[in-house]
Amino acid sequence: MERDTGTAGAPGADGVQERRPRYAYLGPEGTFTQAALLQVTGPEEADLQPCPDVVTALERVRSGEADFAVVPIENSVEGGVNVTLDTLSSGAPLMIVGEMLVPVTFTLCARPGTGLEDVRRVSTHPHAWAQCRRWITEHLDSATHVPATSTAAAAALLASDEPSPGFDAALCSDLSARQYGLEVLADGVADNPHAVTRFIRVARPGRLPEPTGADKTTLTVHLADNEAGALLSMLEQFATRGVNLSRIESRPIGDSLGRYSFSIDAEGHVAEERVQATLIGLHRVCPTVRFLGSYPRADGRRPHVRPGTYDADFRAARDWVSGLVAGLHAEGD
Repeated sequence: MERDTGTAGAPGADGVQERRPRYAYLGPEGTFTQAALLQVTGPEEADLQPCPDVVTALERVRSGEADFAVVPIENSVEGGVNVTLDTLSSGAPLMIVGEMLVPVTFTLCARPGTGLEDVRRVSTHPHAWAQCRRWITEHLDSATHVPATSTAAAAALLASDEPSPGFDAALCSDLSARQYGLEVLADGVADNPHAVTRFIRVARPGRLPEPTGADKTTLTVHLADNEAGALLSMLEQFATRGVNLSRIESRPIGDSLGRYSFSIDAEGHVAEERVQATLIGLHRVCPTVRFLGSYPRADGRRPHVRPGTYDADFRAARDWVSGLVAGLHAEGD
């Protein structure tokens, strides 16, 4: 993703000073979210707003207090970040305009003078704890988890003047450990050394990013109630148009038991014919379809487009039908 260079102090065409873009993100400083944010902008280019949780960051965009939010949406080990999926799927519309990938390994840190044998309680974000369970069991088999709103929040509290933070060590990024002056008890802590977290840049609805040929489209889709085959009918809208899904997760709608929505990442951009045809089909058979954006893939991987689903194929078929309606020809070719 291209960096947002901002316009700090630069006059616009009318001579008025243009405002720097404002970014809300899951803070405090030192989170993996901040590492993702720094892939697209920095403090010299934008006004950065660390937030205590994902909901606050996204709501600042909705309220106009921030232009963008950077939040985690998916981890290669734990799957979707539920609070992000749920906040995007309800309330005033928001739009994903980009994604970033950050490799994730952790550092176990503590206040100076603390030894590994002294650690009984470890604070970190629940996703981080889940990615280090096996390591914790092998090296700190009696340690318990103290949940934190972020990995950096645990480190920040440990480094504060609070005499009894409620835990002995924190699992955080190496950046956090260094930033808060904590003592490293172990680094490279992770059950899966290849773990990656995916982050998204979110804005209010507006002009879509241009298609690149290596894009994703994110949706929230509700199924029809009490209708046999409703899930199959929804999935067929993608399959028959040759649109692959890179992620699909069910989330409870929340109004009653047994009612679920689906959070979906589809390969392709809404500017492409096959994706447009899929959305038309979903709109016909599903009671709710929320479009959450089309944006470039961080890994740049292009989808396999099967014969018959290229843009030219859809246009040729539409032209043929238009000719039939106009009485110009009646043949199939």
